Amino acid sequence: MRTFNPQVIVITGASGSIGAALAERYAGLGITLILQGRDESRLQRVQKNCESLGAEVVLMPADLAIPESARVWMRLILEETRPDLVIFNAGMNTNVSTHHGISGEDWQASDELIHLNLVAVMAMADLVARFMQQRQYGQMVFISSLAGYFGLPVTPSYCASKAGLKAYAEALRGGLAHKGVRVNVVMPGYVSSPMCDAMLGPKTFEMSPERAAAIIHNGLARNKARISFPFPLNFGTWWLAVLPASVSTWLVRLMGYGVK
Repeated sequence: MRTFNPQVIVITGASGSIGAALAERYAGLGITLILQGRDESRLQRVQKNCESLGAEVVLMPADLAIPESARVWMRLILEETRPDLVIFNAGMNTNVSTHHGISGEDWQASDELIHLNLVAVMAMADLVARFMQQRQYGQMVFISSLAGYFGLPVTPSYCASKAGLKAYAEALRGGLAHKGVRVNVVMPGYVSSPMCDAMLGPKTFEMSPERAAAIIHNGLARNKARISFPFPLNFGTWWLAVLPASVSTWLVRLMGYGVK
């Protein structure tokens, strides 16, 4: 595989904490950033910061919660910008709530989450994979989560979406490696953000978006298959996937992630 030096970079969810930090991490002279995000004012601040670092920035708004619309948007991106690196970062979370004494997730919120976090990403990634195979060059990055190792009772739909991203990315990597296309899955722990603050349960080993972006950037440069961090939390959640489910479920409740 020839040397990889991305010049045109697409980042979805660039108005979020990790997305914004990654945009600023990659920004520099000769770099073109195509950024999507739901928070327009935040996205404009990210644009200003990246341009001050020398990057050319193009804001491309889109509703990625609708898979077919996301697919149309990505087709336009591929035709007009021919990206080298696409980072699928856009996502949302939902928590278990209690209605009339019954604990569970709101189905409408869960349905929107699955479409945004997983289905729309797969719809776009299908197009990107075909485009990059033809070029025999490119990199696709899927932002999953350590929550994808073992489901937490407080956020079942979020965990399901991130586990799906992990499996999908790892499968794509195996299928595209010999065609010159890099595929990486990123599994962060707790990264400071409004979404992190809203999540139920303890936030062990929480880190700044800038620190997370540095780890991700370095891992992608080395084409690591799985970029999972921080180590203590990664080690612990990995064991949750390995141990018998009954033991892992007990440990999860013991750590404060049970539904009361």
